Amino acid sequence: MTVQLRVLIVEGDQPLALQTSRYLVHHGLATHWCGDGGSAMTALRDGTWDVVLLDLALPDGDGLAVCQRIRLRWHLPIIAVSRACADTEKVAALEAGADDHLTIPFSFPELLARVRAVARRARGDLRPAGQTVLRVGPLQLEAAALRVTLDARPVAVTSYEFALLWALGQAAGQVVTRDRLLELTRDNSDEVFDRSIDVNISRLRQKLGDDPRQPRLIKTVRGEGYLLADEGGGHRRL
Repeated sequence: MTVQLRVLIVEGDQPLALQTSRYLVHHGLATHWCGDGGSAMTALRDGTWDVVLLDLALPDGDGLAVCQRIRLRWHLPIIAVSRACADTEKVAALEAGADDHLTIPFSFPELLARVRAVARRARGDLRPAGQTVLRVGPLQLEAAALRVTLDARPVAVTSYEFALLWALGQAAGQVVTRDRLLELTRDNSDEVFDRSIDVNISRLRQKLGDDPRQPRLIKTVRGEGYLLADEGGGHRRL
C-alpha cells in the first residue's frame, strides 16, 4: 500500500498556493496551506509532515530565517521556492537548510517529481538493499533512521547531507568525483545542481567539526572530487 505524502505549503501568494495544492491533491498527496511563517511553525508543531514547500518571500518575514528555524527543530525535507533564479539565491537556500530549490514560475509536474524525490531520500530509499549501517573510522551511518554519529555523538544532518555522506562512505579512502556525487544524489531528478555539492560538503564539515582549511574527515582532491578518510584502515557495511 502506498503511503500518502503530506506536504505543508508555506506560501504568501494565495492563488499560487491553491493551484499548487489542487495539483498535488489530484496526484494523491495530502496538503495543508499556511500563508506565513508563524502559522507554519504552529502547523509543524501540531501535525506530521513529509515535505515542506517554503516560499522565501513571506509576508511576515524572511523566508530564509524561517527555513533555518525549521531546520533547527525538525529533520524534514524542505523545498525552497523563490522568484529569483540566480545561483546565489539557490546557494542561500541550501545554506539555510533547504534540501532543494525551485524558481517561480515552475511546472507542476517538476514540482511533483521533486516532492517525491526528497521524500524518497528522507525515507532512506536511496540506500542499497541489505546495507543498513556503514562504519568509517569514527563515523557511523544508519540508513533506516538517517542517523549519523561521530565518536558515538549524534550529528544532525538533512536527508541530502546524509545521501552525500553515504555516497562518500561507500567509497571510503577513494576519491569520488563531483559528477559521480551528483549522479548518486539526484535520485532520478534534476534537482541537484553542481554548486550544491560544495555547499553541502561545507555544511557537513562544519557539523562534523572538520577544519575547512585542513579537513581530517572529508578531504578535497583538487580537480577531482572529494574523499572520506578511512582513519580506521577499513570501513564496514553491516
